[in-house]
Amino acid sequence: MQGALNVAKTGMTAQDTNLKVISNNLANVSTVGFKKDNVVFEDLMYQIRRQPGAQTAEEAQLPSGLQVGLGVRTVGTQKVFSTGEIEITEESFDVAINGRGFLQVTLPNGDQAYTRNGQLHLNADNELVTAEGYLIEPAITLPGEVVNFSISSDGVVEVITAGDPQPTEIGQIQLADFVNPQGLAALGQNMFQESGASGAPLVSNPGENGTGVMVQGALEGSNVNSVQELVDMITTQRAYEMNSKVISTADEMLSYVSQQL
Repeated sequence: MQGALNVAKTGMTAQDTNLKVISNNLANVSTVGFKKDNVVFEDLMYQIRRQPGAQTAEEAQLPSGLQVGLGVRTVGTQKVFSTGEIEITEESFDVAINGRGFLQVTLPNGDQAYTRNGQLHLNADNELVTAEGYLIEPAITLPGEVVNFSISSDGVVEVITAGDPQPTEIGQIQLADFVNPQGLAALGQNMFQESGASGAPLVSNPGENGTGVMVQGALEGSNVNSVQELVDMITTQRAYEMNSKVISTADEMLSYVSQQL
């Protein structure tokens, strides 16, 4: 019975973590470019009381043995990098990635980060930056008196300035892709960073080497399905309640045994 208490405790702890992840997914249902997390569980070690296949007589073996599990633990979380719904905004500096790949961002300390949030802005130096003011890479600086600003599907940036009706190419947006994007380290602020699990970034122009294409005047929404998350939340709640019930039952049994002694 003491073992049942410990096993149920691990179950409640695992479901508590699961609920936190679901809560974070739901909290970011409207966050541009957000990617949902899934929790990965694994069972703990087993007490082998009778080894499967052990000899019980000269010509007899145990068909299954006796193995008692010691509970569950959360082994990790996994980002789901499916493309979210593309929402049309008609804003010139909004850009969505339809497919694989990340925009490259230079952090204040000089490190490289990666994002799916294409809600771009201009800073005081006429440079394209993220909502947090971080420069995109390669850096793109607009000239003065821009009349029209456009980003093609393959990332070519062109402008038309006052007095010159001919479009001028001023830069090329490139995308970074990874062999294992699930291995990226989440930094917050819609940013990710390379890790040993993700592999090195593979940089190319949009539409090349399996990367997605750019869609100007649009943003990629969160890929969180709120209905599915609510269903998962109810399932998590029920699992937590069942583990709590195990603790109550084990406690009652321990109390009964104590009274009989």
